Amino acid sequence: MQKQFLIGIQLSAVAAFLVMSVCGAAGQKLSASRPEAPVNLAAEPFALENVRLLDGPFRDAMQRDAAYLLSLDPDRLLHNFRVTAGLPSSAEPLDGWENPDCELRGHSVGHYLSACALMYASTGDDALKKRAEYLVAELAKCQDALPSQGYNKGFLSAYPESLFDRVDQRKDVWAPYYTLHKIMAGLLDVHQHCGNRQALEVLERMSAWLQFRVGRLSHAQMQAALSTEHGGMNEVLANLYSVTGNPEDLKLAQSFNHESVFAPLAAGQDRLNGLHANTQIPKITGAARQYELDGDPRMRQIAEFFWDRVALHRSYVIGGDSDKEHFFPVEKFSAHLSPETAETCNTYNMLKLTRHLFGWEPSAKFMDFYERGLYNQILASQDPDSGMMTYFIPLQSGRFKTYSTPTQSFWCCVGTGMENHAKYGDTIYFHGSNSLYVNLFIPSQVAWPQRGLTLRQETSFPEAPSSRLLVQCASNTPLIMKIRYPSWADRMDVRVNGKQQKITGRPGSYVDIDRAWHNGDRVEVSLPMRLRVELLPGSTNFVAFLYGPVVLAGELGTGDLPGNGQQTRDQLDFAKLPVPSSPSLHGTPSEVLARVKPAKAGPLAFRIRSTKTSPEVSLAPFYRISHERYAVYWELQPGHQ
Repeated sequence: MQKQFLIGIQLSAVAAFLVMSVCGAAGQKLSASRPEAPVNLAAEPFALENVRLLDGPFRDAMQRDAAYLLSLDPDRLLHNFRVTAGLPSSAEPLDGWENPDCELRGHSVGHYLSACALMYASTGDDALKKRAEYLVAELAKCQDALPSQGYNKGFLSAYPESLFDRVDQRKDVWAPYYTLHKIMAGLLDVHQHCGNRQALEVLERMSAWLQFRVGRLSHAQMQAALSTEHGGMNEVLANLYSVTGNPEDLKLAQSFNHESVFAPLAAGQDRLNGLHANTQIPKITGAARQYELDGDPRMRQIAEFFWDRVALHRSYVIGGDSDKEHFFPVEKFSAHLSPETAETCNTYNMLKLTRHLFGWEPSAKFMDFYERGLYNQILASQDPDSGMMTYFIPLQSGRFKTYSTPTQSFWCCVGTGMENHAKYGDTIYFHGSNSLYVNLFIPSQVAWPQRGLTLRQETSFPEAPSSRLLVQCASNTPLIMKIRYPSWADRMDVRVNGKQQKITGRPGSYVDIDRAWHNGDRVEVSLPMRLRVELLPGSTNFVAFLYGPVVLAGELGTGDLPGNGQQTRDQLDFAKLPVPSSPSLHGTPSEVLARVKPAKAGPLAFRIRSTKTSPEVSLAPFYRISHERYAVYWELQPGHQ
């Protein structure tokens, strides 16, 4: 989202579930009367408070992220807000996109609020709740002080209100509404996950200010203003409406629907080429949320068609999309393997959208995509040494991952990165009225208090192709357990208390186990994985290797890597560095695949056998590769080796 485009944390499982279930209920009581939703979801996620990660790579990433959140000085985060409000601040300003001269300053505070709230919900760590509540209280002071500086009542930002005037006047400006969306979403998350009433009060005053500001514009003026990147304003306002029941909030959300983008999608037309990718995705999630709240079928059509075109036609093998932040013609993927592919924010937002569509239609195709993006981009986007985040995931062979610095970067993908690793529990399980969906094979435990049931998933997937589900409940609890049968699996074996179950479904579906469950029941799932190649979309000679859902990348060594753990202030600092030549592969996709063999280095370790003209290359899960050069896509040369 660059300016030139204008545009020890986990509680014990039982205690945590009891505590957080009470807190979640308390948080709901703080909200105003909620509107009746006209759309009955076929499946709903469990509250984050009711899911706990167990030991594994996702919990490790969550703990690194929590440590980073607590390492940040809240007064440095608040500095620009206080200065704008005329309040004293002795804190040292942050740098990068939070620099006092940056027109996007303040966006990270919104992400930070969301991340702290999500992490508190995911772990029960009270230090994160206290951090979020401190920021909310201080932001409220800024909001109260801003009218004395000549700003309209309810305004809250780290930059002057005049930036919004520049949007209305179609003058050069970065993205003030984008930043406002992050702040509003952060406040709403703190209200909903931490039960903080003050966060909702600040947010409602911001909504009233928005109604005053937007209400002065004609429809044509508003649509022109939406040409400037505005994030998910239509989503956060729809979410606010779901809490307050105030119809003005829903009307305000609808005023941010960008018709020049929505109209073609509603007509089933893909006119995405050349558009700034992540400017569009949050708008579509807003359309999806509005459909859930007002039942407008046009909003559903927009969301479903967009998802299909991006997830299934415009995505790389890791689940990410775009080059240099823009959508490009689907037949030209081979020209778009660059240092600036797959902006991490895009995948963050595509996974948010995917969860909505799954709720309407619980299809395995949505979770197949979700799993792909989660393992191969989101988990892969965090530096396992420092906990820092990627902006782009370069897919040009021979490149490496570039990471943010702790206090000098604050890119958009640092903000979404803070959130990514705080909410890994939000999609592992969904539920219907009498069904429990096991979507992802991640070590975790979910409590369903309304049914008196807890399900514990013990697995080392994907290192081992299996998972064990342990049921805790009162005796004779009828329930349909729906276990995803991934599209990458040739077969699936399910046993209940040691007895093999008949599998009638096919890959890309769900296996139903409909029975009365008893305390201590166990379900053992086997998902044999195999090696395969996947062609780059629109090409016949670029391939990637996968094992089950896991993308395998070639380990190309550490030669000429920059220092400081590949951390940098600017996300493009290393993009123009020369790229060493990469090993070539000769033959057809099937011939090349035949040369890939298991290695002795451990689970998920493979090697491409050496030939007369190329050395042996080790392959490892892309999410494990951090401080070396790699190859995700391989260009195949004609002939044999």
